[in-house]
Amino acid sequence: MRHVIVGNGVAGATAAAELARRQAREVEIYTAERHPYYFRPRLPYFLAGEISQEDLYVHPPSWYEKRGIKVHQESRVMRLMPDQKRILLADDTEVPYDRLLLATGGVSFVPPIEGAEKKGVFTLRTLDDALAIREYAARCQEAVVIGGGLLGLEAARGLKVLGLSVTTLEFSPRLLPRQLDDEGGAIFRRLIEGLGVGVALKAETKAILGNGEVRGVVLRDGREFPAQMVLIATGVRSNAGLAAEAGLQVERGVVVDERMLSDAPNIYSAGDAASFRGRSWGIIPVARSQALVAAANMAGDNVLYEAVVPSNTLKIVGIDLTSAGTVMPEGEEFGEIRRSDPEAGVYKKLVLKDDALVGAIVIGDKALARKLERMVIRKAKLSREEALNASS
Repeated sequence: MRHVIVGNGVAGATAAAELARRQAREVEIYTAERHPYYFRPRLPYFLAGEISQEDLYVHPPSWYEKRGIKVHQESRVMRLMPDQKRILLADDTEVPYDRLLLATGGVSFVPPIEGAEKKGVFTLRTLDDALAIREYAARCQEAVVIGGGLLGLEAARGLKVLGLSVTTLEFSPRLLPRQLDDEGGAIFRRLIEGLGVGVALKAETKAILGNGEVRGVVLRDGREFPAQMVLIATGVRSNAGLAAEAGLQVERGVVVDERMLSDAPNIYSAGDAASFRGRSWGIIPVARSQALVAAANMAGDNVLYEAVVPSNTLKIVGIDLTSAGTVMPEGEEFGEIRRSDPEAGVYKKLVLKDDALVGAIVIGDKALARKLERMVIRKAKLSREEALNASS
């Protein structure tokens, strides 16, 4: 039984390890990247020069050899051939498979911004992106990051550490609009600005200025920010082009069932590339969980996937922020308990439903954040009185 995996990110590597653990034979990974598997969330730390390139890599070559996993780097897959149970590589090599996993991840979304093609405009998705940004940043004094989400803020902080003056532009009225409410967002903004990173809200980018090379960004409302570098961090889209071209069902990502099986026989998908019940979360806990389920079923088991509760933790030194579950509820069946201390940079919000904890935001209390995150995941029973005590 030949198990072929396309993609060597967290989903692909996790599935390969699980297949090896289940003693599956002939496990092969094909990836277009020239680097071994690295942990993508560490890229902002590498960008800042705080860790080495070697620190990014998750496993040494001996790890793969010991488990019988073959990794083919710089081996771009150009086409899927489901009828023949083969994939076609860029060098015209055809690779047969018995079970195929599409773990092709996501690609950076770049909005239709005038001037986005200029020299000095980057996205941060891969190690090669980070290497290119670091090299280019050495000739810059000012940078603009378009996007005030998790990646944008972590990248902005990395550029700041490199010595650049950085401004983050966020279209919404607050930073982290998916993870924070207005009150938490205001406290969080103060913390980000305390790191020396500028913040502009309600910032709709009109154009990136410059004659060939970046010299600034102008907004729809006329505000202008000088810059020699622009980093676009406006989200990720599923990398499902191969599946779509092969005729597989694609809606946001490769549509999969509870077994992570697509509508094509013997083809599975997991992680950012997959769409389960209309959602493609783009977060690591989901990718890992889906990869384990896909691998189990590829190995002949019968395992069903249960949706993972979304949880995000900001990875910026000096700021502890966790957002888990339903944090902006709508409906009378929900109850909210909040505690805030703007001067201390502390904010706590607990969301209850039917005497269970279904959501939490915690800024400035790492121990409480970890405790509440675990409780949200299992929807732990919690009375209002207990919630009041927990937030105090």
